[in-house]
Amino acid sequence: MAFPFFYIGNYPLSEEIVLDEDTSCHIVQVLRMKKGEKINLTDGKGNLLTCSITDIHKKHCRVKVQGTRHKEQESRKVSIAISLLKNPSRFEWFLEKATEIGVNEIVPLICERTEKEKFRHERLQTILVSAMLQSQQCWLPVLHEPIAYELLFRQEEVANVSQKFIAHCTENEKANLNALVNETLPAGIILIGPEGDFTKEEIDLAIRHHFIPVALGQTRLRSETAGMVAATILKIG
Repeated sequence: MAFPFFYIGNYPLSEEIVLDEDTSCHIVQVLRMKKGEKINLTDGKGNLLTCSITDIHKKHCRVKVQGTRHKEQESRKVSIAISLLKNPSRFEWFLEKATEIGVNEIVPLICERTEKEKFRHERLQTILVSAMLQSQQCWLPVLHEPIAYELLFRQEEVANVSQKFIAHCTENEKANLNALVNETLPAGIILIGPEGDFTKEEIDLAIRHHFIPVALGQTRLRSETAGMVAATILKIG
């Protein structure tokens, strides 16, 4: 039986760890675990610790590290740059699903037609952690601060990505993303627009920076659904 998964922000290099109040409360009052039972801890940076509970306390539970291992991250890096959405819950849903799929980086975009620019980083980071633990992964996606669309192309790490795509809904000639993904290349990024789609100028700007226009299927998708579909194709194939 798999041990319960928990997150520890900073991994102290010691045999005994005092857990934070939220984790301690969940272990003691929700799961009702006992002294001697085992849990898994991850720092979201590939480290996985198997621990046994040594002291039950709802505010500062103590555990002893019994084993550690480091899980290497997959060699292919997938990034999704997606517009902030008018309905925050839809953006949060995308973050959850992208994390479960195993996306490495998420870049919130502020496009010309982006309707809402409010960004609650702490809340969104909590959603990422929860999704990572639920899917029992050891790597937490990097969630960037929102960036103006045109500034994205000035980022060196974006310029150096081996495969670059932009998904949009205009009638311009586009290839299916499925047919273009090369899993042997080390990195891929895709741009997903807001509810009103990218403007013609935004699409042209991406193309000038060597982004390939792509379609994600035969139907018109919501932005958050498009992000999830694109993440699945890029990550899983």
